[in-house]
Amino acid sequence: MSYKTQIIIGNQYNPFLNLAVESSLLNDDDDDTVTMFLWKNHQTVVYGYNQNPFTECNVDMLLSEGGHAARRRTGGGAVYHDLGNLNFSFVAHKKHYDVRKQLEVIQTALGFLGLETEISGRNDLTYDGRKFSGNAFGFYKERRLHHGTILIKTDTEKLTKYLKVNPAKLQKHGVKSVASRIINLSEVVDITSDAIIPHLTKAFEQVYEIKPEIVDFNDLLTSNVLKTRDIFASDEYLFGKWRNFHAKKSAQFPWGLAEIDLHINEGKGIIENISIASDGLEPELIEETERILTGASIKEMPDFGNNEVARDIAGMIY
Repeated sequence: MSYKTQIIIGNQYNPFLNLAVESSLLNDDDDDTVTMFLWKNHQTVVYGYNQNPFTECNVDMLLSEGGHAARRRTGGGAVYHDLGNLNFSFVAHKKHYDVRKQLEVIQTALGFLGLETEISGRNDLTYDGRKFSGNAFGFYKERRLHHGTILIKTDTEKLTKYLKVNPAKLQKHGVKSVASRIINLSEVVDITSDAIIPHLTKAFEQVYEIKPEIVDFNDLLTSNVLKTRDIFASDEYLFGKWRNFHAKKSAQFPWGLAEIDLHINEGKGIIENISIASDGLEPELIEETERILTGASIKEMPDFGNNEVARDIAGMIY
């Protein structure tokens, strides 16, 4: 199966712009190109599509200290970005999308530096049992997205200060704090977030066995990308319903943590509205669950088909 490859290296540190460029790649109709986009953000907490920013992040502190809170299109948990952290995005048509191959690029690049890394849990890369990369995934029509972090020399004091971590997550991983669970790769090898880029470029070419085209980041800054940037930076997109979200129940499942805020109309015997906050990796299942349960009878559980997430969340209500 023949295809092309391309590499884009970001040169701006605005999270809303970088996420808008990534989104434009995902919305592209090119079905014969595998793209690796490398980018960095300035002092940003990026949270999953279905997460409540106010429970994941010290929002007011972050913003008052010149940082950004940003919402991505994929699921998963909140992460902290700064210029000591490099982010990667792989975007491809579903026929060329291969998570193992994409992770092999990251592992091969680090192998050039003498680092043997492992794939761990549902979406992590680890070194010596400690996490340096969290990954998330998006599926949109025929297009696929896989993106993640590489902690190189991230400010762990700020990471700890800005991120709020649910105790259930720490207990699940058997650690006392998020800082004890993660590792900066600069602790074990002499590398920076800029110096690792050539290794990733070489690994991308080696794994895919195709010489990639280098695309100028500035050429991607179209009017549509700038409009998307403004939407991603808007108060409604970032915080919207979450300012009035009050968790009534929470539970940890194999697929992730869920918190629900709902209003039941006892007179009509229906769930009048429901909002779900979750770090689950499949945001579309969360949205489907909200649609199914809104207006559902409180006396009879609806049919969820194969939606395991919906069954688990319904179990918190019925």
